[in-house]
Amino acid sequence: MIKQLSVVVFAILSFTGLAQFAGPVGSNNTTAIHKDSSVFVSWATQCTVVRGWKNIADTTLGKVTYGDSSKAIGKADGTGVVSLGDGGYAILTFTAPIKDGPGFDFAVFENSFNGTFLELAFVEVSSDGIHYFRFPSTCLLQDTIQYDNAAYMDCSKINNLAGKYLVNFGTPFDLSELAGTSGLDINNITHIKIIDVVGCIQSPYVRYDSYGHKINDPYPTPFPSGGFDLDAVGVIHQKEVGIQEFTQSINLKIYPNPFVDKIIIEKDNNLLVKISVINMNGEILFSEVAKEEIISKDLSFCSKGVYIVVCEVNERKKSFLIIKE
Repeated sequence: MIKQLSVVVFAILSFTGLAQFAGPVGSNNTTAIHKDSSVFVSWATQCTVVRGWKNIADTTLGKVTYGDSSKAIGKADGTGVVSLGDGGYAILTFTAPIKDGPGFDFAVFENSFNGTFLELAFVEVSSDGIHYFRFPSTCLLQDTIQYDNAAYMDCSKINNLAGKYLVNFGTPFDLSELAGTSGLDINNITHIKIIDVVGCIQSPYVRYDSYGHKINDPYPTPFPSGGFDLDAVGVIHQKEVGIQEFTQSINLKIYPNPFVDKIIIEKDNNLLVKISVINMNGEILFSEVAKEEIISKDLSFCSKGVYIVVCEVNERKKSFLIIKE
């Protein structure tokens, strides 16, 4: 009965526009975290970006080009960003997995210059680099008039969407909200995916929050720097034993990345490694145990996009993201 009442109250507040979440930078209830805060123990060390369109409704304009994946690595600086474009996404990895601790566990940085023109993104996490799970998001902004480049948006109507805060201030996320999710270990998060929400409120391009509300943000942004501009991902709670230890112990290399037809896998001689190539839907394209020091794999049958190479030794796994051009 209490749960049913809570749902009714939330629905009423949503309809009337009274529901409030954390406020903007400088307000008493803000959750924004400055890039120089001592809570951050590390930052993303690798980033793979799949660009979205300058305008998803007019693909003749091409895809965004501003920045590159290296701009999302390391500490937030407010200037060096990589633009994702309409529906584009980035996948980030770290020297060690992120774990659930007291309060927030990581934060995503965008470069909003005034705190009211906000470009938003969904946030998903994975503990195997294959299966991703999205934070439950809420967007209670008006959805009858399309926001444009003069957008004035109230961040207190937004929850669990990256890009909520002013440049140099991260939007934090708490892994405990995903506790109990089948297939996810919230104490071993190895990958974070940031996905541009597009922002269009008209079909067929509209995106919805977890409660069925349209997500309205500036659209179109038909520029090389359109869409969500990813600056950095800062880690607050991190496991002591990291992925890097495993990588170094078996000396794995995969190249070229991006690739056209083939990938080369180099490893320690005489070491048995189970190698699997998986698409973003979690389908295994092939899997085999290899002993050779240098292994060449023909992936010409794959369509353009992002794939995952999983290397497993004695039940220890390491995932690599590769892009086929």
